[in-house]
Amino acid sequence: MTRLPDRTDRSLGLVIDLDTCVGCHACVISCKEWNTGGYGAPLADADAWGAEPSGAFLNRIHSFEVTPDDAAAMTVHVPKSCLHCDDAPCVTVCPTGASYKRVEDGIVLVDEKACIGCGLCAWACPYGAREMDPVAQVMKKCTLCIDRIYNDNIPEEDRVPSCVRTCPAGARHFGDLSDPGSDVSKLVAERGGIDLMPEQGTKPVNKYLPPRPRRAAGEEPVALADLCESEPTGFFAWLDRALEKL
Repeated sequence: MTRLPDRTDRSLGLVIDLDTCVGCHACVISCKEWNTGGYGAPLADADAWGAEPSGAFLNRIHSFEVTPDDAAAMTVHVPKSCLHCDDAPCVTVCPTGASYKRVEDGIVLVDEKACIGCGLCAWACPYGAREMDPVAQVMKKCTLCIDRIYNDNIPEEDRVPSCVRTCPAGARHFGDLSDPGSDVSKLVAERGGIDLMPEQGTKPVNKYLPPRPRRAAGEEPVALADLCESEPTGFFAWLDRALEKL
């Protein structure tokens, strides 16, 4: 079985804002494209346009309708991929050492040359974040686009996971979650970022920002006239002064 490192130098991961995600699946498509047509190993598709399509995806979105007791019903979209856990059971259960966690950045990877396709890691992962490639018959999983984030041949702004770069709503954030001064750590602290299924004890690196409270059911929305009664500030104050001069 594979051993986990006692510590990692960094903990690279994602922070996903459930309040902002609109469930557009842009992250799913960009992940599929990058890991099929980019630098990564191809993700297979079988009978893609047929009656029984199958294939491997490293990122999926689940949508739920939530009806709180004290607020209006809402739809919450939950993107899900490998969470690069500190106590990753998919690593310790691997009989060949194909699954491993990197010391330098905490990313969990699969050495496909050593993978025998036994599927034990998929059984051990409580998040369902691993998929067997139907063609290669080896396990596939999110790599945090390791071939992008360290790639000096692409512009610096592109050296983030493909899903982060693509998200049109800005719901996905990438950085070092072991650094309290990083932008992602500040987001987690400010918004009360949470672990997915903390009862599993896997200590996931990726965090989720919960949806902000909606107005209570039956509560009247704020009238535009009421908003206009207050004095404008910041940009709106400048805009107000500019319009007065026209």
